[in-house]
Amino acid sequence: MPAFKKALFIDRDGTIIREPADEQIDSLEKLEFVPGVISALRSLTSLDYELVMVSNQDGLGTTSFPEHTFHPAHNKMLITLAGEGVEFSEQLIDRTFPHENAPTRKPGIGMMGRYLSGDYDLASSFVIGDRMTDLELAKNLGAKGILLQENTENIPEDLLPNLSLATTDWAKIAEHIRSTERAATISRTTAETDIRLTLDLDGRGENHIDTGLKFLDHMLWQLPHHAGISLSLVCKGDLEVDEHHTMEDVAIVLGEALLKALGNKRGIERYGFVLPMDECCASVLMDLGGRIEFKWDVDFSREYVGDTPTEMFRHFFQSLSSALRCNLHISATGENNHHLAESVFKGFARALRMAIRRDVFSYDLPSSKGTL
Repeated sequence: MPAFKKALFIDRDGTIIREPADEQIDSLEKLEFVPGVISALRSLTSLDYELVMVSNQDGLGTTSFPEHTFHPAHNKMLITLAGEGVEFSEQLIDRTFPHENAPTRKPGIGMMGRYLSGDYDLASSFVIGDRMTDLELAKNLGAKGILLQENTENIPEDLLPNLSLATTDWAKIAEHIRSTERAATISRTTAETDIRLTLDLDGRGENHIDTGLKFLDHMLWQLPHHAGISLSLVCKGDLEVDEHHTMEDVAIVLGEALLKALGNKRGIERYGFVLPMDECCASVLMDLGGRIEFKWDVDFSREYVGDTPTEMFRHFFQSLSSALRCNLHISATGENNHHLAESVFKGFARALRMAIRRDVFSYDLPSSKGTL
């Protein structure tokens, strides 16, 4: 799978630093940071986003706004942010006046060529600013917009689909971006299956599961219930042949989506669960550290439970473990085969819940090696 880059396109005046009445920050005396912005940006530097400044500076370099009045405050802002670990990969500053209608001026995308190359996942990127032109830029890029305003009543209807958040609180902006990061959508079509899957590790999406195998659906519903994630999954498989391709491919796509949603894994617990269910006892040991090892010790006495072959459960979890790149050891005992399968899925869900849990105040990697 290609590793697409993501970006935070951030406005300057009114977003990072306060904008004075004359709309020109042309002296050090006018330099004042928006409350909370430094700590919020610092908390976002551990995520997989490039920080890109995008700013209109009307007439910069002309007699009305000479260069030597711009750079002292601008450079002081950059030095202050860099001291907190916040650095921009690029600064895109348009110098034209509004009446020139230059394609480089926000909300135009004339300066954005690098980010339109196909290397960036713009749908997962954000534009952050305090003006409607910033939201228009989000629309033009196909990105999500965060508006530093509380009032959304005056936002044009055609821009609402791109509005992800409206607030003047930078702490809320940082938490919103950190939360949104933990989601994934994957589509996979082969000659044997056609699968569409969307999940959110923090449970902010809709739940819908239809694999064509009713008992497998019943088992997969344990994930929203017990792992706390949201899961939308539709699979159209060649069940007229048998159940193998459907179960294998659903496991692969589920594992890939979980891995993608975990991102850089900073702040997660990493490990996770022993679970009793009626007469059954299931042990699911999980390590999301990136190494793949799978062990299975579950014996079924029936060939099928409902419409689902019990022999495929081992292969399902082995395929999931491989796609998720995790260490997964599953063992379970019990008399009722329905309970036995359900205890395994519930145990997996609970182990996953523990392992993906994230401490929003700590973004360290849970590894003594410093990498996962």
